[in-house]
Amino acid sequence: MQTEPIRVLMVIGCMGLGGAEAMIMNLYRIIDRSKVQFDFLVHKGVKGQYESEIEKLGGKIYRIDKYNVKNYFSYVRQLKDHFRTHPEHKIVHCHIGSAAAVCLRTAKKFGAYTIAHSHNTKDTSGNFHSVLWRINSFPTRYIADYFFACSEIAAIDRFGKKVADSDRCRVIYNGIDCDRFAFNEENRNYIRKEYRIENNFVVGHVGRHTVQKNPIFLLAIFAEIYRQDQNVRLLQVGQGEMTEQMKQRCSELGIQDAVIFAGAHLDVERYYSAMDMFLFPSLWEGLPVTLVEAQANGLTIVASNTITTEADFGLGNYYMLSCSCLAAEWAEKILKLRNCKRISNTREIVKMAGYDVKDTADKLSAFYCTHYAENFGK
Repeated sequence: MQTEPIRVLMVIGCMGLGGAEAMIMNLYRIIDRSKVQFDFLVHKGVKGQYESEIEKLGGKIYRIDKYNVKNYFSYVRQLKDHFRTHPEHKIVHCHIGSAAAVCLRTAKKFGAYTIAHSHNTKDTSGNFHSVLWRINSFPTRYIADYFFACSEIAAIDRFGKKVADSDRCRVIYNGIDCDRFAFNEENRNYIRKEYRIENNFVVGHVGRHTVQKNPIFLLAIFAEIYRQDQNVRLLQVGQGEMTEQMKQRCSELGIQDAVIFAGAHLDVERYYSAMDMFLFPSLWEGLPVTLVEAQANGLTIVASNTITTEADFGLGNYYMLSCSCLAAEWAEKILKLRNCKRISNTREIVKMAGYDVKDTADKLSAFYCTHYAENFGK
């Protein structure tokens, strides 16, 4: 009989402040850790923001070199060393893309049950990195034992329609703690006072500063809004490789005094409450947890139509525009919606939409336990 918790190995790039990482932590905090415990195989030497909390929750963190194709043999050798010395990792849940096929193939050689998880749709930029990512990721659909995705389109884009429609694939919604992300007046007042925006209309955005999030277009939209109303402020929560480029662009557009770069924060729920509207013009997404959080907070949302309609909870506060539209068109839409009232009592609506993390954690725990028993005995 299984007396110790099943130790599931989460394979990921880094446990920093990204959407997939937030989803994993939301689950980890609430899952019954007497039955299921998470360990993490990360691909960066730098310590991620969530690592201290992981260790407090009983998780172990292991490090491996980042895969770059050229280091294939050394990468496989490190994987073999890990699975040889850690036979307790009988379930391997892989959240990475380009190295997933290599990682899961190696794990299977050591008898592990393997899961591939898609958190995104395809990169539409068409650059060399995105093409290489898809080539390296493609074999995963023929290797993994099971497949998870944050949305139907994320499953199809990553694994193909045949896998997505099979009984070996299921959508796992990016569940959140509904109470944590509900609107909080105290948080609103604190953040707005901290940034001296008590009397401003605040447009917000939460996300990494990367090409995917379309940050330069985000600033162009805000510049059009600001041109018509100098009382508006942009509260930007996040950071990334484009942060300095964004700051330079703010200076070029003359909006540097109206844009707040708040950085990345573990307590992001406080910042949602400080916002009056949420702007999200991403070029591609799976089903971003930020949109789940923003709706739980009752915010009116204007997002790109590249995002699956599964992200819309039907609260009447979710509007879509194409990224091919002019920044002025986005600005006009936002200004028309600025008097929309924040939706209250969102907890039950979010739960009914299937995004309550407690429900997600219970289902995931049952999945792990069932497949552990079927493959490795009780």
